[in-house]
Amino acid sequence: MRVNQNDKAVESYYHLAGQDLDRKKCQGLACFVARYENPERWLEATSQSHRIHCLGKCYMAPASASDDQRPRVEVRSRFPLVLKRIAEGGARSFSVYTRAGGYIALRSAFDRGPDEIVREVELSGLRGRGGAGFPTGKKWRAVLGEPSPEKFVVANADEGDPGAYIDRFIIEDDPHALVEGMVIAGYAVGAKKGYVYLRAEYPQARTVLEEAILEARRNGVLGERILGTDFGFDIEIVIGHGSYVCGEETALLNSIEGRRPEVRARPPYPTSEGQWGKPTLVNNVETLANIPWIVHNGGIPYATFGTATSKGTKVISLNSLFNRPGLYEIEFGVSVRHIVEELGGGLKVGSLNGVIIGGPLAGVIPPSLLDTSFGFDELDAIGASVGHGGVVAFDEHTSIAELMHHVFDFGAFESCGKCTPCRLGSREIERMFWNVIEDGQAPAGKRTEFEEVTTALALTSLCGHGSGLAEFARSISRYYPEQLRSCFA
Repeated sequence: MRVNQNDKAVESYYHLAGQDLDRKKCQGLACFVARYENPERWLEATSQSHRIHCLGKCYMAPASASDDQRPRVEVRSRFPLVLKRIAEGGARSFSVYTRAGGYIALRSAFDRGPDEIVREVELSGLRGRGGAGFPTGKKWRAVLGEPSPEKFVVANADEGDPGAYIDRFIIEDDPHALVEGMVIAGYAVGAKKGYVYLRAEYPQARTVLEEAILEARRNGVLGERILGTDFGFDIEIVIGHGSYVCGEETALLNSIEGRRPEVRARPPYPTSEGQWGKPTLVNNVETLANIPWIVHNGGIPYATFGTATSKGTKVISLNSLFNRPGLYEIEFGVSVRHIVEELGGGLKVGSLNGVIIGGPLAGVIPPSLLDTSFGFDELDAIGASVGHGGVVAFDEHTSIAELMHHVFDFGAFESCGKCTPCRLGSREIERMFWNVIEDGQAPAGKRTEFEEVTTALALTSLCGHGSGLAEFARSISRYYPEQLRSCFA
């Protein structure tokens, strides 16, 4: 049974439990680098009692919860695999979704066995679209192979990376793509129950998804005996309470169970012991939104998009400093320069100082490396990441010291506190760069301590939160050595 969500020890962990988001302002990375565009709003954001690190409105930063402008949406791949319906105005209702070909893949899935469906996902080369890029088919195969009579599918909709708003608009404008992907996943791995863990910062997404689930039940694609078959599957929405670390899959599972959302030690992995100790498939929203196309058209055709090691397309989200912020579906293999200069149209004002792709727990890409290919392995080779696909450019209005302070303040605030390097080390680095901002330089000897703490974060952190912060710091050391050197006495 689920642990009592009113447990004070659990609720005290979250930042937004019981909070009304109305009129709240965002303090996320995309809003931070755009603070000079609306200083008054940024001051309001930093003065409010509760922190919000992303509202999913990075295209109009600094953002407020009351803003309702929609972003630019464009398909820039040879064929739209994810954004087609969204680019055409959205498909929120069951009728519009089915007229556009929705649920055809689900029907065809029932004509084949689970093993064949998993095989198509393996052939597609699809990798996770929400973090480390783990092979999706490998996860599905692992859960399918577990003998347990009870299994779960969990959609990770805790899109917390500041700068990313992809999953938000998939849910708000094309919710049945997620529903269909989850039902297919359940059929393929042998699960009868699914959960969508949705962040509290996306209230409109909740409303739309709740209606989509009700419509799906009324039309026989959720519930018992789906489409007249013997297979049954249903979906429950679980709303987060404000915690970045819940984007990590094991912390997310703890949160669904009503426990303190700390990261679990692995192994065992969720594929064998996940939700309530049962085999669990955890994929993010965009990953699952790719599934209907793959099942309907085949894994091999899907693999013709992208590159040898990064298959398919990726939706990316550009922040407000670009001339053309918004959502773009691209094929893997284009250059970062193409994203910055061609899709984004360069920056509105100022000159580019760097690009952060995949959130603040990855490396910064300096202007000298813009010709790097946008792909999992290519970005990893320079210390960067695909991650969720958020693309945050920053200019000369943000110094390296200010950027480091902001990222490590965010990292320390959002740490689950379970491991010492992350809990204490991230806060110590934040203080170092606060001293730089206040006094012009950190105290003597702090450079050595900075390097020692960074190493500890990289080698001994329990999850990607601490190691990601280390990668961010190391990229600054690697690509901005002069600016970093000037921070220390």
